[in-house]
Amino acid sequence: MIRMFVRHSVADFATWKSHYDEFDAARQGLGVRAAAFFRGATDASEVTVWHDFDTLEAAQAFVDAPQLAAVMQAAGVSGEPQIWFTERDLPA
Repeated sequence: MIRMFVRHSVADFATWKSHYDEFDAARQGLGVRAAAFFRGATDASEVTVWHDFDTLEAAQAFVDAPQLAAVMQAAGVSGEPQIWFTERDLPA
């Protein structure tokens, strides 16, 4: 399992959340298996999201999906998001 983390700023959290929720079916179609988001405790315009994928390739394809870029723009994401990928280290 690959977990992708994304951190970005948004113009308005309520607007961002509305677009995020509306994009749920598309996210699943793009390979997201589980997800959660968090709003900054001291800055409500700071959002951190994690998404789980079966493979790193699926996660990278999600990042490159044109429909993701479109929804992020419509949701009011500002600046370049910070994106990083992790892999759970399971006991042998």
